[in-house]
Amino acid sequence: MPNSTVTAPTVKIEAKQGAAEAKILTPQAVEFLASLSAQFEAERQQLLAARIARGQALRQGRLYDFLPETASVRQGDWRVAPIPSDIQDRRTEITGPVDRKMVINALNSGANVYMADFEDSTAPTWRNLIDGQVNLRDAVRREISFASPEGKQYRLNDKTAVLFVRPRGWHLPEKHFLVQGQPISGSLFDFGLYFFHNVEALRSRGTGPYFYLPKMESHREARLWNSVFNFAQDALGVPRGTIRATVLIETLPAAFEMDEILFELKDHSAGLNCGRWDYIFSFIKKFSYREDLALPDRSTITMDRHFLKSYVELLIETCHRRGIHAMGGMAAQIPIKQDPVANDAAMERVRQDKLREVKAGHDGTWVAHPGLVPVAKSVFDEYMPGPNQIARRNPGIQIKAADLLAVPDGDITRKGLEMNIDIGLRYLAAWLDGLGCVPIYNLMEDAATAEISRAQLWQWAHHAGKMTDGITIDVPVVQATIPVILDRIKQELGEQRFAASKFTEAGKLFEQMTAAKEMPDFLTSIAYQSID
Repeated sequence: MPNSTVTAPTVKIEAKQGAAEAKILTPQAVEFLASLSAQFEAERQQLLAARIARGQALRQGRLYDFLPETASVRQGDWRVAPIPSDIQDRRTEITGPVDRKMVINALNSGANVYMADFEDSTAPTWRNLIDGQVNLRDAVRREISFASPEGKQYRLNDKTAVLFVRPRGWHLPEKHFLVQGQPISGSLFDFGLYFFHNVEALRSRGTGPYFYLPKMESHREARLWNSVFNFAQDALGVPRGTIRATVLIETLPAAFEMDEILFELKDHSAGLNCGRWDYIFSFIKKFSYREDLALPDRSTITMDRHFLKSYVELLIETCHRRGIHAMGGMAAQIPIKQDPVANDAAMERVRQDKLREVKAGHDGTWVAHPGLVPVAKSVFDEYMPGPNQIARRNPGIQIKAADLLAVPDGDITRKGLEMNIDIGLRYLAAWLDGLGCVPIYNLMEDAATAEISRAQLWQWAHHAGKMTDGITIDVPVVQATIPVILDRIKQELGEQRFAASKFTEAGKLFEQMTAAKEMPDFLTSIAYQSID
């Protein structure tokens, strides 16, 4: 059992305390976190309740649409604050977890930006979170180094990527840090510690505290972030507008409020990003109750599908109209060293994806592996000679609600069913073991992978999805297939490796979530109870 340590009248930390904690959880930092929670927790809970109410309205037939009450914001002639000089050019951004080696490699990768991720690519164990904060603190001060077990030394290059940080979403708590007996918001915990420890060091180096904000569902949630930023800057005596944040448009409701989200954050905005994998998950989840809105195999849901193409076009035009970056999505491929032919094919897929993005008007893109930085960069270098293409406009674009809600046609196949189970189990087993970023079938997968997988399984099983082999999917079919896939994985790994993993626990969670009468909102919220 973890040790319980009382550090302030209103705060209780239920975790072991060591050297890393002493460096990060100073009395002043703890007090700052407590003040953030006291100021904003009630509003966070109200906004989470609003998500539930909006979901109930959907079930009563009220589909998403652009908000009539904010039409003046969409029609208004306003722009966000000018872009800081060090993030004018964001053509390549690498993302990944906050472990020490990854932080160094990502900053040295040649990318313009490294997004250090406390969210989808980090399993939120206490150890991962605290060590991650130490790693970022050391990186900001250029004091970070790492020695591998083989003796290889890692240090920062003279020139490194600009650092952004992604805290967890509003829905996730931090169970180890209690304020007035209740878990603090994971968002406030991750943001607060990084900002508190690094804002002055960042400013002294000519940069600033830059963030990516995930999983938001409304402009009111963006307004809450803006209030948090103002409060934090005032508390530490930092000028308002020092913080900059890019919002991931990775939920379906947020796609209808892009202008409003930028407006709420306009003094702190660093644009919007197409978080396409989580966006697909959100589409499935929000319409989980609708048989007619079920999606086909995930492998067929490509960015040329009308609902995704429309989302991209709307995001780019919205950002450029407001004078800010419209960032592209993730290339999850990783180099395939053992097979040059397969590697060439994978790199060509990356190149084509980035070519689509730059020609569409994106100002930069994401990759998951340092080996992909040159591929993505070369495409943007060729087609985007300036630091960005924010001046590029498409004012004639008219994206309607029906465009964003158009369901792609396609088949549900046995291969699609088994692949969802296989990839979902592999990722979840690793996540339960403390890994949030996992190479699976030559792709670097994060939590969005498992979310799409289990969401599709639930939707197919509860709406009698019919496969091309004539078999109708129901809960017993999914639950009968899970042990078959687990056995295949066991044969591949061997008894010893399989037994040492968390596959059995992952299988049970998948079975439970598939059988649930209502689709659970987030896999990570449920699985979080199973990690330390």
